[in-house]
Amino acid sequence: MAPSVAILGSTGSIGEQTLQVISEAPEQFDVVALSAARSLDRLIEQARKYRPRLVIVDQPSDVAIVASALPAMTEVACGAEGLTAAAEMAEISVNAIVGFAGLPVTMASLAAGRRLALANKESLITAAPLVEQVRSTKGASLVPVDSEHCAIFQCLNGVSGNDRSVRRLVLTASGGPFRGRSAQSLSSVTLTEALAHPTWSMGPKITVDSSTLMNKGLEVIEAHALFHTPFDQIDVVVHPQSIVHSMVEFSDGSTIAQLSNPDMRLPIGYALSYPDRLDVAFGSLDLLTATTLTFEPPDRATFRCLDLAYEAGRVGGAAPAWLSAANEIAVEAFLEGRLSWGQIAEVVEATLQSYVADPLRSLEALIAADAKSREVARTVVAQCTIN
Repeated sequence: MAPSVAILGSTGSIGEQTLQVISEAPEQFDVVALSAARSLDRLIEQARKYRPRLVIVDQPSDVAIVASALPAMTEVACGAEGLTAAAEMAEISVNAIVGFAGLPVTMASLAAGRRLALANKESLITAAPLVEQVRSTKGASLVPVDSEHCAIFQCLNGVSGNDRSVRRLVLTASGGPFRGRSAQSLSSVTLTEALAHPTWSMGPKITVDSSTLMNKGLEVIEAHALFHTPFDQIDVVVHPQSIVHSMVEFSDGSTIAQLSNPDMRLPIGYALSYPDRLDVAFGSLDLLTATTLTFEPPDRATFRCLDLAYEAGRVGGAAPAWLSAANEIAVEAFLEGRLSWGQIAEVVEATLQSYVADPLRSLEALIAADAKSREVARTVVAQCTIN
């Protein structure tokens, strides 16, 4: 019997590509739940095609709109309660929700002993101490969907040896649309330029994060939480071709890497079918075609968000939650034209200066930390003047 799958954030880039993967292997998965915060028309189209038992919307006012367009057998729910129900119901939950809103799915899926295909990095980054508690639930498993973390997961999978055999994790970064540019040349970049990623097709928030290297910084924190690796053993290298998705170096000097053409359907398919692999080849490489692979260090002086993430990760507790929340507020302001690109790092740094040590022992403490960081970040944004 095909495993049941909940795709939460189904109208976004990862959600749409997950449905593409499932369409390539229609008899291997049973879509039982879909969700979207916006794009209701697209959500309705998806639900009519895949016939899930549960559809979740963000606003109570949207329930009747969506329900009237779907068969009576499809239940329409709302908000975090609906997301939790979907995560508990499905054998596999694909968490493709953007930002802090994805946390209920992460917690509910693992607490119910289900498999979590995690594309929502913020929920793990902000709540690592809490997520770690539910990861030990019997039957629970977490397979990362981010291409970098899925690459490391694959490199580590099946490798014998103890934890000390891993010398370092190496996350690769494309460098984003502004690789090689100086801070001065980036003083007046436009939103269109920031959203022109050279390799990946992603949503606006994560694309802006890639342009500032905050996305890579968040991935460093995520790698620390996923693989229990100290920050001093996690490095970032810029690899513009995006063929090597990440690497693991071992104590004997060996380095194992995962290579493929850039195609998010590969890590999505791996997370859905784990521990097996799909018979459909996504991102397959033609090794007979001449390809040059290059690597270079990131420009930390120009792209300061990377080191801000390392600093917050090393502080621990609620500091990563503050970092993530402040970044969400700053990026939102940039997308709305209220902040310049260079001011994103300034807002995050200024917000973190107000952080007071918090060990983060409960969900209530996390919610409070997130709210406080957003409050401080909004105040900082309001004080900024666009150059």
